[in-house]
Amino acid sequence: MADKLSDLARPASPNLPEFSVGEISAALRRTLEDNFGRVRVRGEISGFKRPGSGHLYFSLKDEAAVLNAVCWRGTAEKLGLAPEDGMEVIATGRITAYAARSYYQIVVEAIEVAGEGALLKLLEDRRRKLQAEGLFDSARKRKLPYLPDVIGVVTSPTGAVWRDILHRLADRFPRHVLLWPVAVQGEGAAEQIARAIQGFNALLPGGRVPRPDVLIVARGGGSLEDLWAFNEEIVVRAAAASEIPLISAVGHETDTTLIDHAADVRAPTPTAAAEMAVPVRAELLADVLGHARRMVTAGSRLLGERRVRVEGLGRGLGDPRRLVEQAAQRVDFAAETMARAVRLCAERLGARVGELGAALPHPKHVVAVKTQELNGMARRLRPKLVAQSIRQFQKDSRALGDALRASCARLVRERRARFGAVGAVLESLSYERVLERGFALVRDAAGEPVTSAAGVRLGERIAIRFRDGERAADIADGEAGAKRAATPGKPPGRGGSGTGGPGTGGPGMGGSGSGSPGTGGQGSLL
Repeated sequence: MADKLSDLARPASPNLPEFSVGEISAALRRTLEDNFGRVRVRGEISGFKRPGSGHLYFSLKDEAAVLNAVCWRGTAEKLGLAPEDGMEVIATGRITAYAARSYYQIVVEAIEVAGEGALLKLLEDRRRKLQAEGLFDSARKRKLPYLPDVIGVVTSPTGAVWRDILHRLADRFPRHVLLWPVAVQGEGAAEQIARAIQGFNALLPGGRVPRPDVLIVARGGGSLEDLWAFNEEIVVRAAAASEIPLISAVGHETDTTLIDHAADVRAPTPTAAAEMAVPVRAELLADVLGHARRMVTAGSRLLGERRVRVEGLGRGLGDPRRLVEQAAQRVDFAAETMARAVRLCAERLGARVGELGAALPHPKHVVAVKTQELNGMARRLRPKLVAQSIRQFQKDSRALGDALRASCARLVRERRARFGAVGAVLESLSYERVLERGFALVRDAAGEPVTSAAGVRLGERIAIRFRDGERAADIADGEAGAKRAATPGKPPGRGGSGTGGPGTGGPGMGGSGSGSPGTGGQGSLL
């Protein structure tokens, strides 16, 4: 013991190489992968986990040890079975090391159930689970159509099952058959079968591809492992959710899969499924002909029975001709009696009318009496009617006079207002307003407005109207007027120019001030 302790106390040999932790981990990993690159390990699954990444993490254990296992997402999607705790499996893969946790593990590439006993246990557990969900209830199962127009088949197109179904349908009753080819065993078979069932149900009635009236899911016989695709949950749930009636024909009569429980009808073989799908055409024709013969026989027998009954009832009836003769005689007697009754009634009514007529006064007398009464009433009513008419006329006249006076007053006010407005406008446009702005109005001896120089003659007396009064003037020559205007001590005269055109506001108005030489006569004020 002391020797061992002394060996530990001695320093390590300087010839040993030094490794980092990463180098040691990498070396161990290469060693494991080189020596255990492809192994098969049998054990029980425990601690199964499936995180959101899709990878699978679990452990394989037996009585002696535990081995960590990982299955990457791409491989997990192709396993063909769903691992779960307690399942005994054989995992195929490679051994490697996980340096971050310092443990070794197997990277699983394939998984298969270890032994038929484990498969049966898994099958029984799954059956109980699905049965508890109600997928196998008999109340959910539907009746198959008697004679479907279209039959959908889900199976492998290369197997004998497809040919057997077609041959059997052709022998019994040829129908339109649609095949959805799938793999019936191996990797991905369950997903293909489920998609086929869902695809047939997704077809629309009356579409380009006809929707089947019944489905047949078929496969030949095989071992439990060969038929395992039909025990997968995805297939069972698709069969239970099918809206089209479904016949399960998987394996032989002794083979049982979970799809058999979920289907509407289980057939022992694919050939038996074809027989369940359609009736025998010859038997159906014979049955129809038999019913037709029975119908004809029953109709003939019924007609015979009814004929005998009618003949028996006819013997109990009398001769129709005698019945008609008696009825005709009764009609003649009734017609004769009616004619006599009509004559007697007319005679009685005529006598009654004569009696009543004699009791009535003569119409002329009645008219004369009523005329006298009307004349008397007219004489009594005439003064009242005249007085009432006069009073009403006076009342109406007063009301009409009041309304007329009110209308006249209103009309007078309206017209006075309008005349005032128009007068104000005319007043603003009158020549007096123009004169107030410095213009003058020139009129000849006749009192007419002078609107141009050519309208007056030399020596003619004119009148010039200013704002504040009127002056008279004589028309003189323009040059003489200019000379007089130039004479010292004599300011030029102020007056309207003879040549000015009509001013603003009225005809004959000219500007105030001395006239310009050469443009017209010079006016002189008086």
